[in-house]
Parts: sequence; C-alpha cells; structure tokens
Amino acid sequence: MRFFYIKGFLSAILLSPGAAFGAHWSYEGAGAPEYWGNLNSEYKQCQTGKNQSPTDIHTTLKTHLQPLQVDYRNAPQSIINNGYTIQINYPKNTENKIIIDNETFYLQQFHFHTPGENTVDGKHYPLEMRLVHKNTDNEIAVVAVMFKKGPLNETIKRLWDIMPTRSDQSHKIDSSLDIGPLLPEDMRYYRFTGSLTTPPCSEGVRWLVLKQPVTFSEKQQKKFMEVMHHANNRPVQTLHGRVIVE
Repeated sequence: MRFFYIKGFLSAILLSPGAAFGAHWSYEGAGAPEYWGNLNSEYKQCQTGKNQSPTDIHTTLKTHLQPLQVDYRNAPQSIINNGYTIQINYPKNTENKIIIDNETFYLQQFHFHTPGENTVDGKHYPLEMRLVHKNTDNEIAVVAVMFKKGPLNETIKRLWDIMPTRSDQSHKIDSSLDIGPLLPEDMRYYRFTGSLTTPPCSEGVRWLVLKQPVTFSEKQQKKFMEVMHHANNRPVQTLHGRVIVE
C-alpha cells in the first residue's frame, strides 16, 4: 500500500481500491495482476517497484521489536462490496488507533483477501484481514491478520450476515460491533516495508503481519468466495534484498 502526497487522492485510494482512477484492473483475465503495470501510467510501480507486497515470510532477522499498541474502541460505520473485496469503513474522526515507532496511526478501514496474500514459508492462509491505518502525514501502516480453518467466528458471522452481495452496495453497521475478537491474543508480529497490494501499488507502507492466526469456518470462507466470485489475492512479490524482522 502506500505513502502519499495528496490527501484527497490518498483518501480515495483508502476507501475504495481502484476507484481513484476508474481503471479496469482485476484479478483475472486481461486485467490480472501481471498486467497491472501496463493498464495505466499511474500503475507503473506495480511492475517496476522494488518494495512490492505481498511477500513470503521465510528468512527473518530476530530483533527487539516494540510491542504493538492497539486501541480499537469504536465500531466501524459501514460495510461495502467494492467489487474487489469486502471493506469495512470507519468515520474520519475515528479514535481507533495503533502506535508504532512512537507514532499514532488511525484506523481507516479493514478488508479481506482469500486466499491470504502474504505467505509464511510459502504457505497461504485461507483468509487475510488487512487493517489499514494512516498518520497525520498520510503515511500508511497495515496490520495483517491471518485466519485458519476452525470453529465459526462470531464477529465474521455478524459481518457476513450484512455483507453486500453486489458490487458498489453498502450497508450500515450496528454501533455495538466490537472487532476485538478479530485480533489474536498474541500480538507479536513480523515487520517489513512494502506497498499497496492493489493498483497503484504505491510503496512506503509499514507492514506488520501478526504471527498468531484467528479461526473462522469453512462455511464462512465459501460464503465470501460466493460473493467475490473469484480469489482476490495478488501473487507474492520478490523481496529485492528487503529484510523481514521479528
């Protein structure tokens, strides 16, 4: 994801992947990920960038990372099917935040990819949730949560029960929704620098991939796939010498 200049431009990207340009990218056919860099001059980093995401997490550098400070106290505002994913949006004045590098990043939205985009030792998880944050300088920090198959996830169920089935549909979310159960108990993470995983593939994003997965059910994965009609994951990108720390 990205690191960006024009505030209005960034907000459009955050709220609806692809909407800022209206270009016909997709996950299949002529608009598939391998062609993104040729679809629009604004997408050239998808092809030429050297710090692209997602990545495969294998060899890491062990260090003393600061604990991730998370404060999610307010419910999201709406859920939208934007044709690329199911995205849950927060109001502009949200108090939900994380603190990394002694900086505060505010939660803008979260969304899902199936199968998961980042891999661990080459393994795809069946679902990956992305919590997208930005600071006052419009720099981006993404927290990725992996899901593995298991018991039904009650919070996912509440979201899926109101999930729009057609592109560009949206619904309001009940103010009682607590997204805390979508996070693992163990908040240790892998960290690296990367990019947006959708056009324009802008770089400079701080990525934090949580190590411990959360569970959801086979039925819940199938329901998501039925709404999306296809997988919505970008293939893993080359590290080009980047170091992943834990």
